[in-house]
Amino acid sequence: MDLHLSAYGLTDLGRKRKNNEDALFSDKDIGLYIVADGMGGQAAGEVASNLAVKIVREHVAAGTDIVRKLTGNPSQENRVAGEELLEKAIQSACGEIFKMAEADPKLAGMGTTIDVLLIAGDRGIVGHVGDSRIYLVREGRAHRLTEDHTLVASQVKAGALTKEQALRSPLRNVLTRAVGNQESVQVDTLLVDFMPSDRLLLCSDGFHGYISEDEEVAKLLAPQEAAEALPKRLIEIANERGGKDNITALVVDIARDSSGQESEAGVKLDVLKKIPLFQHFSYKEQAAVVAIAETRSYGAGTDIVVEGDPGGDLFIVLRGRVAVMKGEVAVATLLAGSHFGEMGLVDDAKRSATVRAVQATRVLIVRKSDIMNLMRKESVLAVKLLWSFVQVLSQRLRTANNELSEALQELTATQAVAPFTND
Repeated sequence: MDLHLSAYGLTDLGRKRKNNEDALFSDKDIGLYIVADGMGGQAAGEVASNLAVKIVREHVAAGTDIVRKLTGNPSQENRVAGEELLEKAIQSACGEIFKMAEADPKLAGMGTTIDVLLIAGDRGIVGHVGDSRIYLVREGRAHRLTEDHTLVASQVKAGALTKEQALRSPLRNVLTRAVGNQESVQVDTLLVDFMPSDRLLLCSDGFHGYISEDEEVAKLLAPQEAAEALPKRLIEIANERGGKDNITALVVDIARDSSGQESEAGVKLDVLKKIPLFQHFSYKEQAAVVAIAETRSYGAGTDIVVEGDPGGDLFIVLRGRVAVMKGEVAVATLLAGSHFGEMGLVDDAKRSATVRAVQATRVLIVRKSDIMNLMRKESVLAVKLLWSFVQVLSQRLRTANNELSEALQELTATQAVAPFTND
């Protein structure tokens, strides 16, 4: 499905600053959108943010073949290549800014945050360093796609501060990561599927610093609000509430093309969040799993997995109906929303049964290799998934114990009433 994009951005000095150290970039032709918030003495922050935007733009423009491949075929190889493109672009900017600051004492200590959104077909790649943010507004709710790289955010994550304490902390603007402060930086990347009517906001902390709850973002960016008027309105709000920093807002609207083809992103998310393995995931984490999964259709009578074959993948039924077979006997029927094969994500055991499509069926497939790569990148997600596995296995063990206990009771009762014979 092709999506139609429109973007509107604006940056403002604010009420307290003498220089605007924010930078923004929007290019529909290559599907690239950037917000950067510079820091440093004199005009160093402005130099850093603009240089970062320039280098990332040039790097992405040189990698259009990678974006084209991902658009046409979202395979694991192409997904990884797309994320690496953004990561290398930001790393390149980091190295260049650091070298410039090293060479010129006037620029010493300069750096910048950066948020990058790269569109590839009906999905996007997010690249993030610092405390600027990207919000996804979908179906009346705002979901933050980035995590602030600040001292207080890490303290909240560790449980050392509450969210309310973090808002009042004098250290809330102290960054733990920035582009250019060191020769290299750890870059967060995220792949996300888009739905028609999605709206995204890329913004510097000059705006979101005045927003205490994500729900307010959802209200401000409601669908009935015209996208072209939003950046100016968001800047006005930040200035009305103090305007202590430079303010940048870039709104990206996504709409269905004229083909009218439906997006599966919403269906995938709705099904995924009902599965016990993923019920503790945040919306961002669920979206990350959906983005690495692939969909496949099977005709009636087609085997999806075969008993005795190697395991390794989780299958989720999106549409249709499947039968679980032992030999040629159907022992269970699974409808849309059901799943099978989840233990293949943690062990290498062979399939214990054949699963066959009873009617035309479409499934979402989560590959073991993909989920392992995601777990290596996202430590919190990894802990949640492993904890969910423990809970699932614990429940299965309790069920097995109950069934065994009931069977033993029935056997004991049968033996108690059996007639005594003396041969």
